[in-house]
Amino acid sequence: MTVDEWRVEPGSDVLIRKVDGHLAALRAGLHGPELELAERLARCLREMVVATAQASAADRGQVRAAVHYFVLRRESRGRLLSVRSLAAAQRVANRVARQLGRPDLVVDVRPERPASDGVRDAVDAAAC
Repeated sequence: MTVDEWRVEPGSDVLIRKVDGHLAALRAGLHGPELELAERLARCLREMVVATAQASAADRGQVRAAVHYFVLRRESRGRLLSVRSLAAAQRVANRVARQLGRPDLVVDVRPERPASDGVRDAVDAAAC
């Protein structure tokens, strides 16, 4: 989704562009569950940016910090730099979402499973 589609305040579009740019870079190197987590984190962060565009400076600052934590994720370069994982960015984003009173924006560990029919549910239950 582009910045124009969000209709946000001038300062917010920069944050959304940062999220979108970082997500584009992650798409080149991540696959499977890690990419899904990155996509969900990006969606959560975009929504928080939009939701706090007219909020207090403190709330906007928390969201900005979460965006920067996601975007400035350092990759491991030998023993000198620590690795900031997507899971760590997820914890930061979730903490901010809860502090903002937006539990609907919390990124779950596993994506929601689509509703399934009774046969699949019975098979899943039997497997446990």
